[in-house]
Amino acid sequence: MPDSDTTDATGAATPTAGRGRLVSGPGLLLVWLYGVMVVGAVSRSAFQISTEFDRAPLAYSLSAVAALAYAFITYSLVRGGEKARKAALICCAAELAGVLAVGTWTVVRPESFPDTTVWSQFGMGYLFIPVILPITGMLWLRKR
Repeated sequence: MPDSDTTDATGAATPTAGRGRLVSGPGLLLVWLYGVMVVGAVSRSAFQISTEFDRAPLAYSLSAVAALAYAFITYSLVRGGEKARKAALICCAAELAGVLAVGTWTVVRPESFPDTTVWSQFGMGYLFIPVILPITGMLWLRKR
């Protein structure tokens, strides 16, 4: 059911009137960056899981989790509306927690990861975008 903040004269909710746009201005850049991360994380994890999962199952599974987080946030930003904004905000916070946890883990105990994940060393292999993106996303979503 679409988000709705307004009603018509009969008291019925108008389906699209309350849906706020999240994909305007800097939000468009966020959607584009999250979309790029979806493609990168999905292709990386799909290839690694299908060809060499037994080598580093934890690392490859974490890359798949990152891909799911990126896809959900991208969808929520494109969908718009207050419920989607709140869901994306919560998912960005969870993503940041994951990046910080996995990043710290890979720095402190690198032997636990025979291969890297999207979030390894705070996303160093992705130009630190995985640690910057959720912070930027949360700031943008809080302003909206």
